[in-house]
Amino acid sequence: MSLLSVENLSLSIRGKPILKEVDFRLEPGRITGLVGESGSGKSLTALSIMQLLPSGSRATGSIRFNGQELLDAGEETMCALRGDDIGMVFQEPMTALNPLKTIGEQVAEGIRIHAGASDREAQERAAAILDRVGLPRERFPLSRFPHELSGGQRQRVVIAMACAMRPKLLIADEPTTALDVLVQARILELLRELVAEDNMAMLFISHDLGVVAELADDIVVMRRGEVKEAGPAVTVLKNRKHPYTAQLAEASSHIPAQSKPWHSEACDAPLLAVENLICEYPGHRMSLFAKSPPFRAVDDVSFEMQDGEILGLVGESGCGKSTLSRAILGLMRPVSGKILSKGEVLNTPEIIDTKGIVHLAQAVFQDPYGSFNPRHTAERLVAEPLFLDRIASRTEKRGRVVEALESVGLAADDLGKYPHEFSGGQRQRLAIARAIVNHPRLIVADEPVSALDVSIRAQILDLIVELRERKGLAWLFISHDLSVVHALCDTVMVMQHGKIVEAGPARPLYAAPKQAYTKELISAAPDLDAALKSRLKSAKPERMKK
Repeated sequence: MSLLSVENLSLSIRGKPILKEVDFRLEPGRITGLVGESGSGKSLTALSIMQLLPSGSRATGSIRFNGQELLDAGEETMCALRGDDIGMVFQEPMTALNPLKTIGEQVAEGIRIHAGASDREAQERAAAILDRVGLPRERFPLSRFPHELSGGQRQRVVIAMACAMRPKLLIADEPTTALDVLVQARILELLRELVAEDNMAMLFISHDLGVVAELADDIVVMRRGEVKEAGPAVTVLKNRKHPYTAQLAEASSHIPAQSKPWHSEACDAPLLAVENLICEYPGHRMSLFAKSPPFRAVDDVSFEMQDGEILGLVGESGCGKSTLSRAILGLMRPVSGKILSKGEVLNTPEIIDTKGIVHLAQAVFQDPYGSFNPRHTAERLVAEPLFLDRIASRTEKRGRVVEALESVGLAADDLGKYPHEFSGGQRQRLAIARAIVNHPRLIVADEPVSALDVSIRAQILDLIVELRERKGLAWLFISHDLSVVHALCDTVMVMQHGKIVEAGPARPLYAAPKQAYTKELISAAPDLDAALKSRLKSAKPERMKK
């Protein structure tokens, strides 16, 4: 008998159909990947299992866990199951953790509730599970707060909370989407180990077929609330019988089409030149009279960019990528070094204070929803850079906004909409429209596609190339994923511990990296075809033995 059996599950919210006759099963010791685009119903399927649905929901069908029907279970029964027999890891660890509680207290809380343990026993068990997920007490005291940990470390805390009671079923909802590739690889290995050690069943929700191909034993492909294809992961991803599975696979390795390859033209001065840049953050106070030394985030960095160039900047979290971009945008002042455009020094107080950088460079951030004021319409949001331009009249501003929206594939009809009325991909297009509305020459894009599903990511990468070819825009494309950078960029810089450790044309660097760190980044990046080849190769000896 399956540990979890979902049969003919249909869900509607306030009368709107969301899920339609969903069927799949989970077995102990096996990982099932649930894949599909944003809005396909993956997360609501997981929330149906956990019975954490929003008000106005109506579910029919059957969800049986260990022989027990969950759709008819009361809240008292579900409270006993959640965190004990069924654990869940959410996508964004910072929102899943209480910022006012220490990590030790948050892990120990579920142990006290479900096991009836004393405070001391719960703390000891919390320390043991945190050590198990790679956060030993010697280096990560239980008294630490979430903001004192990195993104990967916070995700380990959330996994510790979900696995503290050694559940029979673990649901992981996009647990690695916003993590850099090295941290992602460690988290995936950790999940694989936990499933094997505890003989758990795991439902791994993702939009990334490369990740699922590496991790999952079985796969369920969803679209618009329906299961389109299901079966052993390697078989389904290799054969791709359903057109939607083939579409997802194609999008995961999408390379934007370019009318002609970009090449550097000889010019007197580059569009952007960074010379010996050093950026530091002040040290924290250790006592009344002692302060730690400043942290050097960018250490003697130099590079050049030409008009129309797409330059990729890659490296793991904390390597200094975002700090470098903030310095270029004039959002922080470097300790030393120069930032120049066409020979003019930009990082002087006079240039920064007079907003002299805004017509050179604009920014596109990782999370467009977080960078928008939810109370402002699309027209007001896109027009923000124009408020610094006193020449533009109200009519001219609206015309420039409409032009920017149409350039990114939106329409004038979208002017009065609010951010929540756009999909994730549309919000990122809106962010790009805001960046190009005042006709800059350079866009600094900080992880603009890392949180998007593969289909939308492909569309945004195509848009970036289109804007380069149509408007001559240069892009500083910041990412942790070398496979995306390889598909998009002309040249690449690899950053580690604040320094540029390797740089060069994208394709030669990806094909034959010189530095060990670059090789590590490339090998850690999920790749659907490489994962399938590896798993098929490892499966052959087993078949021969049989």
